[in-house]
Amino acid sequence: MKTILVAGGNSGIGLQAARDLLTDGHQLVLLGRDPRKGEAALASFGTGAHRASFLAADLSTHDGVREAAGRVLDQHDRIDALVHTTGVFTSQESRTTDGLHPFFAVNYLSRYHLAQLLLPALRHAERPVVLMMTAAVPPTDEADFTRFPEFAPFDFGHDRKPIQLANHHYAAHLTRTEPGLAAGVVNAGAAKTDILRIAPWYMRAGAKVLGPVLFDSLKTSAHNVVEATRYDDWQSPLYWGKPGRFERRTPITLNTETTQHLMDTSRTLTGA
Repeated sequence: MKTILVAGGNSGIGLQAARDLLTDGHQLVLLGRDPRKGEAALASFGTGAHRASFLAADLSTHDGVREAAGRVLDQHDRIDALVHTTGVFTSQESRTTDGLHPFFAVNYLSRYHLAQLLLPALRHAERPVVLMMTAAVPPTDEADFTRFPEFAPFDFGHDRKPIQLANHHYAAHLTRTEPGLAAGVVNAGAAKTDILRIAPWYMRAGAKVLGPVLFDSLKTSAHNVVEATRYDDWQSPLYWGKPGRFERRTPITLNTETTQHLMDTSRTLTGA
């Protein structure tokens, strides 16, 4: 039985992934901001609920990530897989208490920070796995990292890609620095989830009209992250770009100098 931590596992794709993994007999730990959603998620697990727990956490701030990691480590000596499905979708200029834009803080930096803090428990696993869900941004895409990490003022059209691609760089970094650990990035697809609640109005309107035609099901969007957690037959680091198609994998090959620069900056920001 594996112990699997799903950050964002109380709703949307993360909740679907948790349900699918629970059917395999694993132990699940869910992290999420809303305790009510966490309680509802646990209640939805039926007879498997005794193998799942929920911890309320605000992963948008350094203190929130540190508190969450501390509580997880207090309760678990070994984490076999860490699955990051948390995300925010906003194009507005705003800042967290750490002075960072929420899109950057949640969609990349919290993933780096939480995984770094949980490495002691991940190292106790036979084959630890770290997976990060992003938008459809393959590792072959070009991005301008000159505004990393301030992104001030935030420009969604310009800054979205380097933030998402930072996940690929972290997967490459983990593979290189943590022997035996497997890391990957998974395209979440176009599933209808709560992330749309703070999207621009025109995106919400488009989703309402075109959703039945364009959206992936939650099960399809969760498929690749579930399969990558279940099986050991893949070489890290990889990117899964097509929801529902686990066999379609792209090796993550990146400029090592850029990766090191991003990791050094992330370490400076978080202390991890």
